[in-house]
Amino acid sequence: MDFTTILQPGISLEIKDTVTEQNSASVWGSGGLPVLATPAMIAYMEKGAHLAVEKLLPSGWSTVGTEVKIKHLSATPMGMGITVRAELLSIDGRALHFKVEAHDEAGKIGEGEHSRFIIEVEKFMTRAENKKKQL
Repeated sequence: MDFTTILQPGISLEIKDTVTEQNSASVWGSGGLPVLATPAMIAYMEKGAHLAVEKLLPSGWSTVGTEVKIKHLSATPMGMGITVRAELLSIDGRALHFKVEAHDEAGKIGEGEHSRFIIEVEKFMTRAENKKKQL
């Protein structure tokens, strides 16, 4: 299937949220401070990339994350708003490459690249479940 007919570079999505205890470093275990956790920021970036293309894919198809290359540039305290943006930069077969950025109300807090791969859900899950049979 040629996904370049339905996915084009430039597709993007923004996610807005507020830093709370739920997405703090102390809860995520990535530190003990009441600030946005780096893994939480990365999860928002992955979610943005996933959601940007998910609605355009045919039924039975989805994407999975394959690589993240992220810099967390600045701490964001609890109560502050964040905006995370993912933009599709390129498509190589079923490989998707995104630019991701995160901002809080004071400026940029994170940036980087994220790659995803388009998968056929049923085949992917069958392969994943078959791993249990190898034990």
